[in-house]
Amino acid sequence: MRVSDIASNLDLHKSTVSRLLATLEARGLVAKNETRGSYSLSDGILQLAAGATRRRGGPVLDRQICEELAEAVGETIVVTILDGDAVLSIDQVTGPAPISAINWIGQRSPLHATSSGKLFLAEESPESVTRLLPTLARYTDRTITDPQALATELAAVRDQGFAVVHGERTPGLSAVSVPVRDLEGRMLVALTVSGPSTRIAPQAVPTIVTHARAAAARLSERNGHPKRG
Repeated sequence: MRVSDIASNLDLHKSTVSRLLATLEARGLVAKNETRGSYSLSDGILQLAAGATRRRGGPVLDRQICEELAEAVGETIVVTILDGDAVLSIDQVTGPAPISAINWIGQRSPLHATSSGKLFLAEESPESVTRLLPTLARYTDRTITDPQALATELAAVRDQGFAVVHGERTPGLSAVSVPVRDLEGRMLVALTVSGPSTRIAPQAVPTIVTHARAAAARLSERNGHPKRG
């Protein structure tokens, strides 16, 4: 915008606006287009927003968003973080269904046999995956224990932006996970819909993913991630 446009919108004198813009430009928060004589936001805004995010001391979570997701999909919602060679469940909202998942809060779960773990692994390089998982323990007959098969699975997770498991950690339990990201696009936590495989069947996954992504987008915005559209 030009100085005159900003002054008009803010009901300020042009000289005042020019002085304020000069200060903001010196701090790297706005940039002047010499050809057009107008100003626009610069990369300094991103640094300012990142500082605000870091001061929170961790990801910003909103229990109401998780409760609304649980109500929408009818299943339990679990929030997990990466904890070394495992994922750690830090929050949970029990779904409204009569038969719901167990209490996961405080529990560590294997990376290669959980949907949230696969999301975190998909963010890593092949070398990091090998370092984190020198061996792949088997938990059920559905657990992926072949490194090449896991690499193929993680490539699919990266491509589609979500992860799904059906009975890979616990027989009869399925889960769908989507990422919550920060200002710079880094994955902060995994937002997981968990429940019996009879309800989280393959045909139910697309609808669950739609609801989970919408909730994750709202949480990501709370953590500085740009809103789409």
